[in-house]
Amino acid sequence: MKIRFIQLIFSALFGMLLISCQNSSTNKKVEAVSPELLSAEIAKRMPSQPVEEELPGKTVYINNCLSCHQSDGSGVPNKHPPLGPGSWIGKDPKELVAIMMKGLSGQIEVDGQIYKNHMPSQAKLTDEELADVLTYIRSSFGNNFGPVTAALVEKVRSGR
Repeated sequence: MKIRFIQLIFSALFGMLLISCQNSSTNKKVEAVSPELLSAEIAKRMPSQPVEEELPGKTVYINNCLSCHQSDGSGVPNKHPPLGPGSWIGKDPKELVAIMMKGLSGQIEVDGQIYKNHMPSQAKLTDEELADVLTYIRSSFGNNFGPVTAALVEKVRSGR
């Protein structure tokens, strides 16, 4: 919705610019172009950006994970592990849910590096938020793993 509004504004402004930019020395007039055509042309030239609704876990990640695992999932050497390929993100989603629910402490090895920092429990997040953030992580940072469902999170949370 927001992108369409921006496209409409650009279309209107571009149309007005075209009409006002007549070459007066040769009396050539610029033909008016329909807003739909202008909007389509602008849309072709604008880089496509995912709508936030497509990535609901991104907001959860930003609010709860970014400070340790960084915006690109690279982590912090010797402190917080990366979340990209070669990490444990591709493991059984039940294990990932359990880690999110209980937190993680002690020494772990990820991609040949040792990490010793504590990860706090994220049990405060709803089943949907946990599923969304894990799905986001499993499909970002070079990962290409399947989604995690709220039903799986609920199952792990209840101990079933």
